[in-house]
Parts: sequence; structure tokens; C-alpha cells
Amino acid sequence: MSCIVSLYIGDSRSLKDKRQVLNSLKERIRNRFNVSIAEVSDQELWQRAGLGMAIVSTATQHCDEIMAKIVNLIEGDYRVQIIDYQTEML
Repeated sequence: MSCIVSLYIGDSRSLKDKRQVLNSLKERIRNRFNVSIAEVSDQELWQRAGLGMAIVSTATQHCDEIMAKIVNLIEGDYRVQIIDYQTEML
């Protein structure tokens, strides 16, 4: 299963600010859920980011649960706002 999350980082005033927020968020997600995650779009913009995530499992329900927990974790982070997200079962 893959998921792409579009984020708004309102307090970011530079690419350095953005990278600090994203690196922290990616590390938390990676450590907690053991998923592959990377910035996949809007690399040149200060206040926008696209994160791509992937989970490999034979159980669709397990993937859905993990992705829902990841989205909840991101929603709970005061530094970012989710603009949109899309999941796809491959």
C-alpha cells in the first residue's frame, strides 16, 4: 500500500525550517511504524511538502490500520496541516 500526503508547514520561513520539521516527522513515523517514507514533491517550496509512504504486507486490513494511524499522527503534529492525502493498494 502506498500513501501520498500533501502538507502545509505554516511556520516555515526557509527550506532549512521545512527540512527540520520534515526530518523530525519522518523519523517519528519511521521509528513508530517501520514504513518507508520520503519527501516526494514540492521540494523547492518553503511551506509545502509531499510525503510518500509505503507499507508491504499480505493483510490489507493491517495496511489500512497503519496508514490511518500515520495520518492521525501527522494530524496531531501542530507544525503541519494535511492539505490532502491519497492511498492506493498496489
